[in-house]
Amino acid sequence: MTPRGNRSILTKDYRILVLGGNFMRFPLYWWFLLAHFATLLFGLVGLLLILPNTGLIENLSPVGMQIFAFGMQSGGALYMILGAIAVFLYSKEQLGMGRTLGFMLPAILLSLGSELLGTSTGFPFGAYAYLSGLGYKILDLVPFTIPLSWFYMGFVSFLVACTTLRAGHHWLQRLEAIALGAMMLTAWDFVLDPAMTQAQYPFWEWHQDGAFFGMPLQNFAGWMGTGALFMTTASLWWGAKGHPVLPREQLTFPLAVYVANFLFGALLSAGAGIYPPIALGLLLGIAPAIGLWWQSPHGKTETPASSAPVPAPANS
Repeated sequence: MTPRGNRSILTKDYRILVLGGNFMRFPLYWWFLLAHFATLLFGLVGLLLILPNTGLIENLSPVGMQIFAFGMQSGGALYMILGAIAVFLYSKEQLGMGRTLGFMLPAILLSLGSELLGTSTGFPFGAYAYLSGLGYKILDLVPFTIPLSWFYMGFVSFLVACTTLRAGHHWLQRLEAIALGAMMLTAWDFVLDPAMTQAQYPFWEWHQDGAFFGMPLQNFAGWMGTGALFMTTASLWWGAKGHPVLPREQLTFPLAVYVANFLFGALLSAGAGIYPPIALGLLLGIAPAIGLWWQSPHGKTETPASSAPVPAPANS
């Protein structure tokens, strides 16, 4: 029997039947992305509204206090886990498991190596240490969620940057995409780092003074270098013809991930009264990301198995 009116059902291929019989494709990775967005919003409410107002905490119900305590203890880890799952599922469906692992493994392993080196020696980011709230620490130094965030934000940055390869896949053009992807990834840190170190509830701390709102400029060189390193490794794994040039419809998901995480850091920085990094991040991150998405081709992409163009997944 066909549902009527505004009833909705979830089918095996993740299509939702809405508005009297129209099908709208809604893959599983979008559900995880919505959960990721919800945890980001929950974190903003807790860090910007509840923590600064002790009266609100005192007036919470027992259930509200439990939710608040869970959010403060596990919310930081949960939003990164959900983001990584959403991006992994998206990439597996759109690009295939081979190219997904070809980026995910170098991103996680090389970023973890950089973070362990950084927290142990101060190279390449400067002297810093992680505090609590981001999950179990590997070797008691780096929360296991940090490499996951490098993966999913690095991946969406690089996917958007690969739009420049529609003109060709020469090694210089691939190098341009790597540099652009690493720059957009670093632009996210412009707004994230001040928020996470100078907010009322910091998640890591610097052990040296820096010229950029308490951060050493070396930190951004470390971000650029680490991002470029695992993007280059993934680029070599994919091969000259394996870089995806996605249509605008498929790039909407990576853009949404990037913008949402950027806004999370930007709003926290604004809440701490730190505004110049937001402007810099908008210029070097949001502006090129949206510009590349807007200029991306419509409706066709290339599969890993063939260079012949195939239609993008339908939205209806």
